[in-house]
Amino acid sequence: MPVYVTLFKFTEQGIRVVKDNKKNQEESIKRVEKMGAKILGVYMTMGEYDIVAVGEAPSDEAAVAASLAASSDGNVRATTLRAFTPKEFEEIVSKLP
Repeated sequence: MPVYVTLFKFTEQGIRVVKDNKKNQEESIKRVEKMGAKILGVYMTMGEYDIVAVGEAPSDEAAVAASLAASSDGNVRATTLRAFTPKEFEEIVSKLP
């Protein structure tokens, strides 16, 4: 399955309920997994983004739906990136003229 990296930032609402992050994160993971995505890892980070999640989804559409579901409680805003393995990237580059 394609791999996606999602970068999350807490909203003002999310910061107010940050002590509930573990419960909220578990609920969010359950929601996106019901949609056919698989979460490979979740990391709390320092810097511009507060959380980084790595996961798989069967399609770009499923990945976008999972990202929207994860953000639907209003505690985070998400940016989702499609990630390519080195082999996938080489296949892409091999198509260049």
